[in-house]
Amino acid sequence: MKVLITYASAGAGHFKAAQAVYQHLKNNCPSIELVFVDALEKTNGVFKFFYKGSYSFLIQHALFLWRLLFWLTDFKPASSLIRPLGFIINYCHSRSFIRFLISEQFDCIFSTHFFPAELVAHLKGEKKINSRLVTLITDFGVHGFWVSEGTDCYLVATEATKRRLMRKGVTAAMILNSGIPVSQDFLKPLDTTLLHEKFHTDRERFTVLIGAGSFGIGPIETLVNLLHKEVQILVVCASNRRLYNSLKQKGYPGVHVFGFVDYMAELMSISHLIVTKAGGMTIAESLSKGLVPIFMMAIPGQERENVGVLYLYGIGSYTRKIARVKEMILDFKEHPQKLDAIKANIDRIKKPHALEEISRVICQGRAGCAC
Repeated sequence: MKVLITYASAGAGHFKAAQAVYQHLKNNCPSIELVFVDALEKTNGVFKFFYKGSYSFLIQHALFLWRLLFWLTDFKPASSLIRPLGFIINYCHSRSFIRFLISEQFDCIFSTHFFPAELVAHLKGEKKINSRLVTLITDFGVHGFWVSEGTDCYLVATEATKRRLMRKGVTAAMILNSGIPVSQDFLKPLDTTLLHEKFHTDRERFTVLIGAGSFGIGPIETLVNLLHKEVQILVVCASNRRLYNSLKQKGYPGVHVFGFVDYMAELMSISHLIVTKAGGMTIAESLSKGLVPIFMMAIPGQERENVGVLYLYGIGSYTRKIARVKEMILDFKEHPQKLDAIKANIDRIKKPHALEEISRVICQGRAGCAC
């Protein structure tokens, strides 16, 4: 069996979900021939530059325009005009990826981004390939771009996500509530005593993990200034060197500052709650660790929809007011039963076996598959 795992490197979440599935199949399904491809790497350089850079630019410098574009492309009358034009542009700049798909003739193509999924669906409609197409929606809400005729199966994060996808015309039989897959690092139990020793943290103190996100955005320094005397804080600054250097210089006791990390699961394991932006993968990783989220930033569009879906399950709080974030954190600190109630809600929707579920879908109907 020949399987393509594909994504588009426009945001870290799509890559991380694809990588988790690829690694699981590689470790557990030795009979499968696996190929792992960033679809944007098989487009021309100019297109790749603008596709990857435009999202980052818009959310940092023209958020109002991103909000408008998200709404227009998800509003059916407008989308029926915009989407065909966008597809023509994507198709014309993706000749290398298209030739690759036709020449390889994969049995199954698993996509964590709508860009390659739409191209695959089109080629299926043109009878140029006969691959099964499995699309994982990496957010808790659903934008219309995720829906492409020719998709064989959609994988979603929650039952609420499934209902939203059905409202866009997809039949229930084509949707599986698998959950968003996360790395095995977030699934295995960790020794918190050893982790507290590793990071020189106090296991007796209420601990808040603050994530700056892949773009290092948000008024995090102000929040740390307000909170550092009240709780123990772990701050992951990501690419924000200014924030990292400033917090290091202040040297607050009980504030532990990190740059880019590849041990987020370890930091989550010794934290009581997380303050972060509402990206789909960040949420999935937090839920897998049973970590209660407070959202200090939610980008209009997909992240606001993520927050809305979690609200339906009694999970997550969202505010842009830093003083209100502080109030929420101290309330959880003083009333641990509130944390426990939300953790119980998390347990009801988290999907610890997402990787196994997704592997079964990929292997569906194929003789000799070992997974």
